[in-house]
Amino acid sequence: METDFEGEVVGRSATLFTAAFDQATGGGTYVAMESFTGSLHSHERTFNFAHSATTSGSDRTGEFFTIVPSSGTGELDGISGTGGLTVESDGTHRVWFEYALG
Repeated sequence: METDFEGEVVGRSATLFTAAFDQATGGGTYVAMESFTGSLHSHERTFNFAHSATTSGSDRTGEFFTIVPSSGTGELDGISGTGGLTVESDGTHRVWFEYALG
């Protein structure tokens, strides 16, 4: 899966994504590993991040989000931190990062 980012995060990620999902109940869990290329608040290059969550069909629980240590390159070398993901009612996904460089 590929994702395009726009806003304070501009670029593209390639994602390895797997899920166990029950279409009848809308419940399940996903796990994703993303390899991002672009810019984060004007710092350019690449880094990886992982995230997962569980749903019963109407909620998000057990959320996990982390920037993979030592995965940054270029101006993102040394990036570390966390972040999060929300899904709006129209299906739009919003990602944010809480990170440090160095």
